[in-house]
Amino acid sequence: MMRNVQELMTKDLTTCLETSPVAEAAKLMERDDVGSIPVLEDGKLVGIVTDRDIALRVVAAGRDPRQTRIQDVMTRDPEAVTVNDSIDKVMEVMESRQVRRIPVIDQGRRLVGIIAQADIARLGNDHATGDVVEAISKK
Repeated sequence: MMRNVQELMTKDLTTCLETSPVAEAAKLMERDDVGSIPVLEDGKLVGIVTDRDIALRVVAAGRDPRQTRIQDVMTRDPEAVTVNDSIDKVMEVMESRQVRRIPVIDQGRRLVGIIAQADIARLGNDHATGDVVEAISKK
């Protein structure tokens, strides 16, 4: 039986606002042991910021993480899936966008969860998961 996104996604999420300082997002990443944080405005998904964004666009660029805002380094309007999408669709998006995590939204673009490559790996379809991991890792 093919499972859908809602069955596998993480619902308890760490989020931040566009106007938050990058240092705050980094502290949240450390506290919650996550590598990406969805960015919300009025409950709606407007972006995503990753530990890689912070490392390259702030630290490597010599910017002050207390002064730099999330909106200056996040990826705007990230690819997202809905709770009713199939796992096959999620894997296609991960492969085509070269990402390991995808926000899950409702019809109003409100964030309801996030699905990660590891969530799909737990399904036990090693061949399909291996193909996605290989495709994403070609970055």
